Amino acid sequence: MDSVVITTIQAPTTAEKAMLSTARSAGMNLIAIGDRKTVPATWPEGARYVDVQQQLQTDLDYARLAPFNHYARKNIGYLIAMSEGAGAIFDTDDDNAPLENWKPRALETRARRCLGTGWVNVYQWFTETHVWPRGLPLDHVRSQQARPNAGSPVEVTAPIQQGLADGSPDVDAVWRLVMDRDIRFANGDSIHLPPGAWCPFNSQSTWWFRAAYPLMYLPSCVSFRVTDIWRSFIAQRCLWELGAGVVFHGPEMFQERNPHCLMRDFEEEIPGYLQNNNIRLALEETALVSGPEAVRDNCHRCYETMVRAGFIPDREMKMLEAWLSDLPSQ
Repeated sequence: MDSVVITTIQAPTTAEKAMLSTARSAGMNLIAIGDRKTVPATWPEGARYVDVQQQLQTDLDYARLAPFNHYARKNIGYLIAMSEGAGAIFDTDDDNAPLENWKPRALETRARRCLGTGWVNVYQWFTETHVWPRGLPLDHVRSQQARPNAGSPVEVTAPIQQGLADGSPDVDAVWRLVMDRDIRFANGDSIHLPPGAWCPFNSQSTWWFRAAYPLMYLPSCVSFRVTDIWRSFIAQRCLWELGAGVVFHGPEMFQERNPHCLMRDFEEEIPGYLQNNNIRLALEETALVSGPEAVRDNCHRCYETMVRAGFIPDREMKMLEAWLSDLPSQ
C-alpha cells in the first residue's frame, strides 16, 4: 500500500488530520515519525505514529545512527514504508494540508519539457509574483535565463514529482524577510526538467516512486534548512542516469506554516546560499553509471563527492551506508 510520510514534534495538527483523511480515502497509509521533542498525544485512528523507542526496536541500522531532534529522522519513515511494499511515497510536512485537487500520482505523467539548462526557477511558470524556491542561488533569482521556454505537453516517466504549495510555499529566509506574502499558484501545465536543468525541490509535497527510493536519503549531518535541498541536487543528478528528470505540478497542498525564527532560518541556510552553485558544478563533474541497477552506487558516489569537496562532513558516510544497507531489494 502506498504511504504518506511525515515527521513531527507536535500533537496531531489540523493539516495532518486532513492529510490522513485524504490519504485513507485514496487507500494510502500515513506514517508519522516522532523525535525526542515530540509532544505526547493520542493520534487519530488510521495514523501510524512511530515514537523513538519503536524506531530503535526496528531492525534498521540507520535508526540507531540517526541524530535525535533532526529532520533526517524522517528517513526511518521512508524505510518503514518501503519495507511494507509501498509502490509510491508521498513526502510532506505536518503543516501542509491537501487541496481539493490533490490526487495520487502515477509514474507516467504529462508535462511540458523545459528547453533550457542550468538553474531554472520553476515557480515562474506558475505565478507572475517574483518568488523563487528555497535553494535557488540568490545570484540567479533575477536571471531571465531562469525561465526558459517549454515545449508542448508530452508523456514522461517521472520517478520524482514535486507539487507546489499555496499559502506559504517553500521559499528561503531572504524572501520571507524582505517580500513575505500569501502566494496562490496557477494550475498550469506540469513542467519536466530534463538532464542538464536544475531546480531545487523540497520535502513539502513530493511523490517518490520505487526507481528513486535510494535517493530519498536526507543527509543527517547538515542543517534542517539545507538537508532536503541538497538531497534534491543529488537526486536530480542521479535521475539523469535513468534518462529522467523531476516533474513539477501546480499547487496540490496548502501550507499554514509553523512558527519559525526567520533569522535562525537565514543562519541555517547560509551554507546553501554560499555553496549551492558549487554543489551543482561538483555533481555535474561526478562520473556516474547509467541504468536502474546503478542508482544505489550513484547515490553513494554523489555523497563521496559532497564529502570530498567539504560540503558534508565525512561522518555522513556511515549513516548513508546504513541507509543503503537497510533499503529493501527491489
